[in-house]
Amino acid sequence: MFKTIKRIIKWTGEDKKRLYLGFVYSFFLSILTALPVMGAAYVLNLIILDMNGSQQLSMDWVLYILAFLILLVLGRALFSYLRAKSQESIGYEITAKERIEIGNILKKVSLGFFDSNNAGKIASAVTTDFSYVEMYGMKMIDNVVNGYICTLTMILCLAFYNYIIALICLAGVGLSAVFLRLLSNRSNRNAPVHQEAQDSMIAATIEYIRGIPIVKAFKQVGVSREGIEKAYRKSRDINVKIEMDYVPANCLHLFSLKLASVAVVLAAATMAAKGEMAIPNMLMMLIFSFIIFGHVESINNAAHVLEIIDATMDKLEKIKEAEFIDKNGKELTLSSYDIEFKNVSFAYEQKDVIKSLSFKIPEKTTTAIVGPSGSGKTTICSLLARFYDVSKGSISIGGRDIREMSCNSLLRNISMVFQNVYLFHDTVYNNIKFGNPEAGKEEVIEAAKKACCHEFIMKLPERYQTVIGDTGSTLSGGEKQRISIARAILKDASIVILDEATASVDPENEHKIQGAITSLVKGKTMITIAHRLATIENADQILVVDDGEIVQQGSHKELIREGKIYKKFMSIREKAEGWTLA
Repeated sequence: MFKTIKRIIKWTGEDKKRLYLGFVYSFFLSILTALPVMGAAYVLNLIILDMNGSQQLSMDWVLYILAFLILLVLGRALFSYLRAKSQESIGYEITAKERIEIGNILKKVSLGFFDSNNAGKIASAVTTDFSYVEMYGMKMIDNVVNGYICTLTMILCLAFYNYIIALICLAGVGLSAVFLRLLSNRSNRNAPVHQEAQDSMIAATIEYIRGIPIVKAFKQVGVSREGIEKAYRKSRDINVKIEMDYVPANCLHLFSLKLASVAVVLAAATMAAKGEMAIPNMLMMLIFSFIIFGHVESINNAAHVLEIIDATMDKLEKIKEAEFIDKNGKELTLSSYDIEFKNVSFAYEQKDVIKSLSFKIPEKTTTAIVGPSGSGKTTICSLLARFYDVSKGSISIGGRDIREMSCNSLLRNISMVFQNVYLFHDTVYNNIKFGNPEAGKEEVIEAAKKACCHEFIMKLPERYQTVIGDTGSTLSGGEKQRISIARAILKDASIVILDEATASVDPENEHKIQGAITSLVKGKTMITIAHRLATIENADQILVVDDGEIVQQGSHKELIREGKIYKKFMSIREKAEGWTLA
């Protein structure tokens, strides 16, 4: 438990001083909490003396005491405010910075990281897990550290009156700490299990939500619910088991504190009966016996929460320790844009996807990559953009190995249009401007016109300021594709990669998009993964890929003369594109 507290304090970084200052405020707050009880005992003693005629209680004393109590109340309010202001916002401030830091880290890791860490776990880490630290981190510091400060300060105050009572209280706190340690050990064992159940539940929920359209289409609601219900049941069973596991140690922790309270009452009453303690002091001890352990009692909840926070921080540290794909990269400026793959091999999950592949793409030319599904076409483009690193060989642009470059300096030179377009839950304007954040309004509109977007955008409710749904769900496939092309036009990079860029475009607009693409790639180096005849035939060179290898390479005419797989592929495409309704 205290190990996790130390870890949270270290996590606060530069805000550690504010945290320590909060401890000081808590100390003074504790004194101001104890003083009214001590003051009440003093006043009661004055009243008894006045009743016995030993000492007269004047009105001046009453006013002094009233002023003193008012001062204590104001002091408590002040130090409580100062402690809260100093400590409670730290978690929210640091978590905001950490989320941004993790966002930046995730931009720089290989896509292989996301293959080994599913979306549910990453989403859980950045949202639910961080929220847990954000909401409870500082509260646990307050419960444990400030709780012990308050209790020990009160014990110190009692020691001025009677050291035996103080020792009884100290023994109760010590015995409680033993059982809290036992509780913490159980929490330490259960926290990873709880975390795993939480991750599984979030992953199952995300999968269920994403798959609802397919579930409905195939009428498999029962099958789809089975996975999510299993995850929910598992989470319930684990949480119930964990709670039952805590009961013995938790009960012993509370019993030790209640036992100490009873012992304080008995000891104070015995001393008062023997004349060893004044009645006012005895009453003060009785009052303290009810309030002194209040802060320590609530630490039982903190023990469990702290171990979950510890497991959460382990998970977050694992993400933060992810290796950057461009850790040795430099900010380089390219002077030419010819591309060369030299003996490139790439394996995914121990399966060879690309095998000793070599080819050159001259600057300002168009290269089409064709081949059967799963042959490695998209992987070639992903390796060029350095979404993954090659297993063997090298890829160079303008004579520079892309591994020498930072991801930012590499991708600054590459525009990509994917078959599966991703649009942000934002305005149409901002989705296009994403290609070049420095672009002005006129440039955005001009790019939209070139991509044949302007006309349908102007028909939207708020035109360019219309907010589209998650992943562009409020637009058709063709509209999303055209916005993606507009984004690439606006970026105006020297290398353009098109992965089936016209796949979702309706036939009546295809020729317009082809014109836009021609404008986009004019004077640029273009790589296109294509199935459409017009795109393939006009390429300067064609790479025919099969099972991760280049089996043919040349122009359309050259490859037709060679025959083989390319000629067969073109025949299939001609039949597919030339069909008509009888």
